[in-house]
Amino acid sequence: MKRSAWRYLWKSEDIRNKLLITLLLLVLYRLAANIPVPGVNREVLTKLSSVGGAGGQLISLLDLLSGGTVSTFSILAMGVYPYITAQIILQLLVPIIPALEARIKDNPREGQKWMEKWTVILTIPMAALSAVGQINIFNSLANSLGLTPLMSLNFNSGTILLAITTIFTMIAGTMFGIWLGQLISEYGIPKQGLSLIIFAGIVSKIPKNLLSLLVDQNGWLWVLIIIAILALTIFAIVYVQQGKRNVPVLFPGRRVGNRMSMPVRSNLPLMVNMAGMIPLIFAQSILTFPAVVASFFLASTTQWVADLARSVSNTFGNGNFWYSLLYFIMVVLFTFFYTDVLFTQQNYGENLKKQGAQIPGVVRGGPTQKYLTKVQRRITLPGALFLGLVAVLPYILSAAMPGLQASGLLLVSSAGLLIVVGVVRDTFNIIEAELKLHGYDESLIKG
Repeated sequence: MKRSAWRYLWKSEDIRNKLLITLLLLVLYRLAANIPVPGVNREVLTKLSSVGGAGGQLISLLDLLSGGTVSTFSILAMGVYPYITAQIILQLLVPIIPALEARIKDNPREGQKWMEKWTVILTIPMAALSAVGQINIFNSLANSLGLTPLMSLNFNSGTILLAITTIFTMIAGTMFGIWLGQLISEYGIPKQGLSLIIFAGIVSKIPKNLLSLLVDQNGWLWVLIIIAILALTIFAIVYVQQGKRNVPVLFPGRRVGNRMSMPVRSNLPLMVNMAGMIPLIFAQSILTFPAVVASFFLASTTQWVADLARSVSNTFGNGNFWYSLLYFIMVVLFTFFYTDVLFTQQNYGENLKKQGAQIPGVVRGGPTQKYLTKVQRRITLPGALFLGLVAVLPYILSAAMPGLQASGLLLVSSAGLLIVVGVVRDTFNIIEAELKLHGYDESLIKG
């Protein structure tokens, strides 16, 4: 969009108000991200945030996904990820449970409302589990370093009120973030609420990471290298994300009065990367889980248990070769798996049959769905390999350039970069569509 179009953007009161409301709500979210959870030992938290090794890598990963709120242990330490996890679980259950699939197919609008309702309900226990898990990770790491616990989580008669208050505060923080996201979608930029909430958390860490790089003697050199890598990676992400395969479709002619119109030739676009960043979240969650479990046993008094826990933490908490290889493989596999789930739910074969449309040379209905599934899997392969490559890019860079600080590598983190690029692109498209709806289409074309 050219400069003239952005000038027209502020002439539309409706669009201007939406942008201002979105900005105000994002500022409110970032202010809330600085409110600490009650009962946190700030001195211990400062020491744990600067610790190295497997524990430090694990905290850095959680901190990245939460937008820097884990290292400060704010009320938004879990972000809105429990909601996203609940959403993914329900999406995966739909094709597995016939009753759920039938409910959504029979009445899509009511089915969507049902999905939204139960996603919010499922978010509460997911947030509670995540809160307890995060607190235990910090407490276990503190015990392994000989520090006092970050906070008390013992449900005995003396501390049960503090424990319950801590967990409920963290759950309330997550629900507050979800509520702000829904407000943005309703009154601000449409359909972008939660995406912009996550986006705000990720980009908020970039200035701090850049400053930490500039402290280095060769800081400016590293910044230039990172900018070059970011530019190439963003270009590749946009190119692949927009990649598609157009399958020719023939729609039947329509009767207009006494005449029959000619059949209409069109295309069905199949995306190269339909799964987006979901495979990265899946893979990271599964690979982080062993390190999370092992963190509970790092301070065990039984030597072999402590040694085993330390070995698991070192394997799954650090960016070593085996971790990177497993990460790459799991991202590729989950990309195929999640794409198949989404593609099956869309059921192009039956939908095209209802419209009377047909792919030339392919029988309508089931054979059409089978043919399209084959085509989708074929084009998903390069997308899955690319996604796996982007996922392990920070580890490749750390091996190729050992002098590059870890804070700099976070600037090209796989999930974060995909989210940022995707949100910016989608927001741009939505604003462009809003401008066209308000009569500024010609100005956009002429620039």
